[in-house]
Amino acid sequence: MNLSSGLLEAAVKEFSKLPGIGKKTALRLVLHLLKQEKTDVQLFSETIERMRNEIKFCSNCFNISDGDLCSICLHPSRKKEVICVVENIRDVIAIESTEQYHGSYHVLGGVISPLDGVGPEQLTIESLVARVQREGTTEIVFALSPTIQGDTTIYYVRKKLNKPELKFTTIARGISFGGELEYADEMTLAKSIRNRLPVDSYIQ
Repeated sequence: MNLSSGLLEAAVKEFSKLPGIGKKTALRLVLHLLKQEKTDVQLFSETIERMRNEIKFCSNCFNISDGDLCSICLHPSRKKEVICVVENIRDVIAIESTEQYHGSYHVLGGVISPLDGVGPEQLTIESLVARVQREGTTEIVFALSPTIQGDTTIYYVRKKLNKPELKFTTIARGISFGGELEYADEMTLAKSIRNRLPVDSYIQ
């Protein structure tokens, strides 16, 4: 893409690094910013910079947070005794958008995948074990993408927790096997949360 301005070309190059943004879309975004007031563009820039520099991860569940604990962990009406185990932060956002789940979360940071070099030690599994021992947890809801890696992670975490009195459930398989949780439509995901199943019903 040959542009008359090196500054414009550099800005387009940076925007096109974003997922799903091609050169043409990046150019359209940059040209849009050029039409805005300088104060608006400055506020946009400062907001992104502040987000990158100041955002934290909740020390309890590893969700994104502005402080030591996220707003979900701090919310007085959430059911702290129920923990929904998810792969990443996008899954928390997806489930929250259904407005069907009112417990807490635990973000693993991925799933066990030896072929990709991801073992249990790379995930927040030990933190989850310590949390369950520390808190009065009654139910673990596994909301991992229905893949071989997701099922392997469920099996490992369940064995690691090893508490007879703990109820293990998983979201109903309205999500197709091999699919990604974050791409499921809200209605399907909402039904899966409401109709969660005992882990024993499909993982041996």
